[in-house]
Amino acid sequence: MELLRNTNIDFMGLRKISFIISGIVAIVGILGVIAIGRGTANMGIDFSGGIAMQVKFAQPVTTQGVRDALGKGGIHEVELQEITGGNQILVKMHKSVKSAQNVEDALKQNLAGNAFTVESSTEIGPSIGEKLKKDTLIAVALSMLGIILYIAWRFDFKFGVGAVVATMHDVLAMIAVFYVLHKEVNILLITAVLTIAGYSLTDTVVVFDRIRENMHKSLKDPMFIIFNRSINETLSRTIITSVTTFLSAVSLYLFGGEVINDFAFALVVGVLVATYSSIFVASPIVALWEKSSEAPEAKAA
Repeated sequence: MELLRNTNIDFMGLRKISFIISGIVAIVGILGVIAIGRGTANMGIDFSGGIAMQVKFAQPVTTQGVRDALGKGGIHEVELQEITGGNQILVKMHKSVKSAQNVEDALKQNLAGNAFTVESSTEIGPSIGEKLKKDTLIAVALSMLGIILYIAWRFDFKFGVGAVVATMHDVLAMIAVFYVLHKEVNILLITAVLTIAGYSLTDTVVVFDRIRENMHKSLKDPMFIIFNRSINETLSRTIITSVTTFLSAVSLYLFGGEVINDFAFALVVGVLVATYSSIFVASPIVALWEKSSEAPEAKAA
């Protein structure tokens, strides 16, 4: 199935504009990373710690019902989890938002027909400590190195660098959006970032595969022409894959509920950014590198 046929878009001609846009996005993303590292961003309970309350109700209750009751009491930034073995809900919240007493008052007022008892109320520390943060950075660095080695083995070292830059661009773009919109940085965002990193790499490899084919077929054509032709040839496939993934992410965002709302939003942003980067970031970087390496060879000949 092809949505577009025989397109002839000059993607390489748009590289300067795309580099400016990507540069701005990357700078904002780096500022977001710095804010996360300093703890000045909107950090989730997973990172900043808070209060955990285990509440047992006399009658069955849903997490959405508890969330609505707390919301009416002015308590919105909470994490709720059902506990098996009874009508129990685990309530997690920032220490700076509301106290345990505020939670009890909101539940008494808005769930008056369902009596409850607070089984426990404890202060919790961040589930991601400093050591785990460092381990995460090391793991990301090793994964980027692994990408370079894999792409270099399958294609060429230049392609590996292009893929890593595009993947890092996507990660920074997602962090930039969350930082600008002041959305909560939590475990779900990290999960979405890792998911999109894999999706972005897969999309980039497909484009690179066609570029490699055309480079072997058209040895005398200029690099920019080869890259433009390759991207246009894979454009239909890229759009179909991106649209189907995008619609799935949008469905999760609209109908998945508040618990996974930020995760789904991150996926929506990530799919758009990953599609953009494989065309306007990874490919132009490799094309410019290939073209620059062509010049000395031409002079030597």
